Amino acid sequence: MIIKPQQTRFQILIVDNLKTISNWSANPWRKYSIVLLMFFIGYFFGSSLGMISAVYNLMDPVGALISVLLIEILINIRRVLFSDKNKRFFLLIIDFLRIGLLYGFFTESLKLL
Repeated sequence: MIIKPQQTRFQILIVDNLKTISNWSANPWRKYSIVLLMFFIGYFFGSSLGMISAVYNLMDPVGALISVLLIEILINIRRVLFSDKNKRFFLLIIDFLRIGLLYGFFTESLKLL
């Protein structure tokens, strides 16, 4: 006999919020604005991590480790969301966050040359 996990108020709140965001983003302009905002947030964090590790020369390996771990976590989340057809909006958010991070790393590396 398989025991179903208990539905806590926190779990119900998280699921309801995700459904609300999905319904709210049915409008294409809202979807594009959130995606663009996630791209800029990713770019901000990518360039900030590059600047911080450039200032402290001892933190280069730590900055590289953090950036690789962050990108790998986003790739694994994307792999989980790719199989579910109902969560295409969250897949789009993860993709643009990842693209923003990579673009931030790339532009920051060109500044350091």
